[in-house]
This record gives sequence, C-alpha cells and structure tokens, in this order.
Amino acid sequence: MIISIANPIYDSIFKFLMEDTRVAKTVLSALLQKEVVEVDMRKHEYTNGTRDNISMFRIDFGAKVRQEDGSLKLVLIELQKTWLETETLRFRQYLGTQYANPDNIIKDSNPHGYGIPMITVYLLGHRVGEIEEPVLYVRHKSYNYDGVEVTKGLPDPFVESLVHDSIIVQIPLLHGHVNNRLVEILSIFDQTNKDVHNRQVLNIDEAIYEGDSEMLHILHRLLAAASDSKLRQDMNVEDEYFSAIETRDTAIMNRDKKIAEQDIHIAEQDIHIAEQDIHIAEQSAHIAEQDIHIAEQNVKLEEQRSTILFSAKAMKSAGLPLEQISAITKLSIDEIQALD
Repeated sequence: MIISIANPIYDSIFKFLMEDTRVAKTVLSALLQKEVVEVDMRKHEYTNGTRDNISMFRIDFGAKVRQEDGSLKLVLIELQKTWLETETLRFRQYLGTQYANPDNIIKDSNPHGYGIPMITVYLLGHRVGEIEEPVLYVRHKSYNYDGVEVTKGLPDPFVESLVHDSIIVQIPLLHGHVNNRLVEILSIFDQTNKDVHNRQVLNIDEAIYEGDSEMLHILHRLLAAASDSKLRQDMNVEDEYFSAIETRDTAIMNRDKKIAEQDIHIAEQDIHIAEQDIHIAEQSAHIAEQDIHIAEQNVKLEEQRSTILFSAKAMKSAGLPLEQISAITKLSIDEIQALD
C-alpha cells in the first residue's frame, strides 16, 4: 500500500524523527555498523535558527555502543545535515566548538581530562566531487616513521581525544543502491519518491518494508509527522526560506553569467586589439623596410651621378666637344658647362 509520509529532508521533520529514541538507535546503529544500546540527544542542539545563507542542521548524541568484546563504549556522535552545497569551513567551525566544549570531557575516572571519542556524520543533499559511493567511511589509523601501522596500545584515550572518524552520506546516490541495512534505512530520504504536487510529502510503498518492525516504526513516525499541523507549518517556513535562497542563487547565477559573458566579450576585444596592434606593427616594419630600400637606392643613385659627373669633367678637360660629352653622359650642356 502506498502511504504518504512527511519528507525528512526538512529540518523540522528530521528533528521530529530523530527525537524518537527507537528511531535514533536504529539509524545510528546502521551508520556505525554496531549496536547502539543507549542514546541520548544532548542538550546542545545546533539548528540553523538564524537562516543566514545556508541550511545546516546539527544534532549531538551521546551513545553507548557495544564493542566486539561485548563491552560498552561511550561516544559522541555529531550529526550534521545540509541540503545545499556549503564550504567545509562551516563543518570545521562546528567541530572546533565541540572539541572545546567542556561537557564533552569524560566525567568519571578521568584525571587526564580525556575527551569523549567523537564520530561525525554528514548527511549531504548533494554529491561530493567524483566520489561514487553513497556512503563513505573515513577512519583514522596510526603509523610509525616507516609507514607501518601501529596497533599496540591502541585505541588510546589520548589519541581518541584528538582525532575522530567520519561517515559521509551522499543522499542523491542512495536511489537504486538498496543493498545493505544502512542504505535500506536511509532510503526514506530518497527524493525520487517526492509527490509530484507537494515536495513536503514522499509516497512510499509500505509493502517494501513488510516484516521489518524498525522500518515500519520509522514510516509510522513520518506518517504521524505528515498529519501534524505544527510540523506542516514548519515545513512551509522552510519552503519559504528555500524559495528565497533559490531566488537569490538564481539572481547570483544570472549575474555571474552576465559578468562571465562580459569578460568573454572584453577578452575578445582585447584579442582583436592585439591583432590590430600586430598588424600595425607589421605594416610599420614593412614601411621601415621600404624606407631603407629607398635610402639605399638614393645612395646608389648619388654614387652613379658622382661617377657620371667625374667622367664628364674629365672629358671636358680633355677637350671633347660639349655635345659629344652630353651624348655620352646624358647630362645637359648647361650641367657640363657648370663643371669646373
């Protein structure tokens, strides 16, 4: 049967969903690939209440996780959700706040002031570069100088106080990849199931999850959210915000496109001017070459005239008739008479 549930892409719905302890344990257990025995939403919940220029939602969980040897380990889970591309500085600033928070220090039998081991989870509504895996686990390891992994003495509370593991989920890549428990749970975020007329609603085939009590509990929680008037109003507010963001981003995109087109036009003009300058330079060089050629010809003509005048003068001195000298040198009688 197709049911219409509230879209957990909205911060208000996601918060409502994760406030349910059973849902939180189910989701976090799947993310960590370990059983979360106890979970508490910590008192510091950082939502994007100011709605500045990005939608980012954060929830902190304190969780007791069962280890392979059966013991329980307290960890701090920092879950950050964003549906718009953002710079990593925002994530880093939040992590810095958490590292500096004295509430994140182990309270009992901790003379050295070690911090609670931290795991960060990023639910992203966009892709990261060319990474094709819908879920990426980034785990730290320790090495000696020679690059050999160090395992003796680890994990150590000092080391775990300074570094953390991360889980990155690319929501757009979840569709069609339901091949493990985590992706099955995260399939409730699959935006290809959006109602064509109302993006606040996802249309889900409940039969897909038949026999899975945890998934059915999640669906029923989202079904209840869809009928909650307060949550619907909260989604309307988020839609208004996203609409404003989209309008702003469209204006910025159009402005940047216009600037880019102007830059291209200016660059083309610069190229045209440069080509003209080259053409003018070539013409100037050609004219200079012609001037040199003319000057050389003038020098040659002057040399020839000097030779002719010298010969005419010599013939005049020898007593040859002026008419004969003129016929030989092509000089006029007056020019010959003027020779001394």
